[in-house]
Amino acid sequence: MELSTAKIKEIRSLREKKFRDELGLFCVEGEKMVAEALASGLEVVEVYKKEDIGEKAMERISCLTSPSPVLAVIRIPKPVKPAAGGLCLALDGVRDPGNMGTILRMADWFGIDTVYVSTDSVEAFNPKVIQASMGTILRRQPVTADIPQLCKEFKAKGLQVFGTFLGGENIYTADLPAEGLIVMGNEAHGISPETAAQVSVKLTIPSFAEGPTAESLNVAVATALTVSEFKRRSL
Repeated sequence: MELSTAKIKEIRSLREKKFRDELGLFCVEGEKMVAEALASGLEVVEVYKKEDIGEKAMERISCLTSPSPVLAVIRIPKPVKPAAGGLCLALDGVRDPGNMGTILRMADWFGIDTVYVSTDSVEAFNPKVIQASMGTILRRQPVTADIPQLCKEFKAKGLQVFGTFLGGENIYTADLPAEGLIVMGNEAHGISPETAAQVSVKLTIPSFAEGPTAESLNVAVATALTVSEFKRRSL
């Protein structure tokens, strides 16, 4: 199979959000990821193998430093927003692709019902998010939402909204229900003021160090610790 210059240009363009949005497509790379894509139920538009298109062509279409043997182009699924309920996660301005992908993978592991992301968070189909999610994005896609409005919807259902703050209630002694919305904020600035105004319970992960310590935790690490404690209580 010989790839035309136009086709190579099209696949390469999917590195950018503008063209992913325009074409409604994204890429995954690697034998494991492509196998998961084929089993996911998502629409796999095309699969390109190095043995078929040649090493040079694979290098040109790959986003990786060391191109994998296979790449798949996949149709972006249409978003579906579920009704408020269950134990859910809301990411308010999380912009680092590595953090986003790690959080999505972690939420999948812990069985979080839905992950909501704000419009100013990094896009879920960013290649670095996909790689960091280790295939989670193929099984469970996050839902873009107005986070302050989402908080209101959860509270209207009688569910609490939890957020992590410095100086909040100790998460290890706080009352943590089996259902509710957990909000995690931006890497540098935390939860936005608009969203913070909707938080029912402010939580903090205490430091156990004596003397000077790190100023804060990485948002992916903090999210994992928070979700783990909620899930532990529901056992």
